[in-house]
Parts: sequence; C-alpha cells; structure tokens
Amino acid sequence: MTYTGDVRVGGPSDVRVLDELEIRKAAVGPMQNNVYLLTCRVVGAQLLVDAADDPDRLLALLREGTTQLDLVVTTHRHADHSRALASVVAVTGARVAAGADDADAVAESTDIAVTQRLHDGDTVRVGNVTLTVVGLRGHTPGSVALAYREPGGRVHLFTGDSLFPGGVGKTSGPEAFEQLYRDVVERVFDRFGDDTWVYPGHGPDTTLGAERGQLPQWRARGW
Repeated sequence: MTYTGDVRVGGPSDVRVLDELEIRKAAVGPMQNNVYLLTCRVVGAQLLVDAADDPDRLLALLREGTTQLDLVVTTHRHADHSRALASVVAVTGARVAAGADDADAVAESTDIAVTQRLHDGDTVRVGNVTLTVVGLRGHTPGSVALAYREPGGRVHLFTGDSLFPGGVGKTSGPEAFEQLYRDVVERVFDRFGDDTWVYPGHGPDTTLGAERGQLPQWRARGW
C-alpha cells in the first residue's frame, strides 16, 4: 500500500519503506500526537521520535519493527511529547536524546536522564542510518528536527511542533516567532528541496514544495 501519513488514534500505523530505512507513523493520546518509529533495514536498530503517550501502543509499534529500541529522540520539552517516555525506557532500556536547551526540562518532567544533548548540525545514528539534527528554536528554546536524506534522493524531515502544513508552530510572542521563522527559512527551506517530506508532531504530513509559497504570508501574519 502507498504511504499517506493519514493516521488516527486507535487506528493502524502507516508504513513507508525506503532504501535503508522503514518509517512507521502512528497517532496517540488526547492531543493526537504523531510518533514515528525509524527502523534500519540492514541491522534492525530502531529510533523512536517522541514517546508521546500510550506506552502500550508504542510498545506494540516497536513490535511491528524489530522489537528492540535503541534511542528515543524527544523533539521538545512539552509534556504531550514525552508522557510515555519513562514507561518506554523502563521496558526497553533505550537511550534518550533531546535538544540541549530543552534537555533539563525533559529530564525533570519525566524523571528520565537525557543521555545525548543535541545541537544544530549534530548527527544521530540508527544502525547504519545517519540523521542530521536541525535546531528550530522558537516553539521552545531547544526544539529539534531530524533530517534523513536517501542516498542521492529525497530528504525526510521530522519536525516536532516547529513546522506544520500551513505554518510554523505556536510561539509565545513576537520575538519567539521571529526566531522560529528565521530558523525554519534558513535551516529548512533554504537548505532542502521542494520534494522534502515533512513529518510533523500532529496532523497530516506535507512537503516543502507545498508550503514554500506561503512563507511571505506566515511572515506577514506573525504566526
């Protein structure tokens, strides 16, 4: 079946098979958070983007892959993206990574140590696959995205709550919006092509090409 990214809480995950990587998307919790399981097709290592909620559903998602879990990347400090973190780590023993400026808040709210503090330009590995960290400050100070480039091909970008269809994520005021808008333009739209697939923290997926023409509108409205 063709991947669409259309998932619902209580429904099945959607699966995308790439050259070296499988991507599974599911929705969990009352805020309908998206979670993404990345599986290296060569060695079976797995990375979870946001242990958001419903640990039983997340553990079932792991079993759709290879059962093991090597790393959880928490995209930002907001509690709806880490409510199941303690339970998932207790069962799997996975390491935890988060943006450096959000790491202490994640650790305090979950009582789980953040073992890898991420900065813009860092890399994380899942088996033989390397993903690049993209710092997108503004929704929170330490929000991060993960970018995976297929060999010679499309980029896949996991953006948390920093970029959605129709705009950037919510910010606390004009200064934070300016920071997030600038990072999204300079670190995402100026860097990656229109075929880049965007996997957000809530709701449907999009591409940079579908959003690029709206950038002036986002800037003018300030959100």
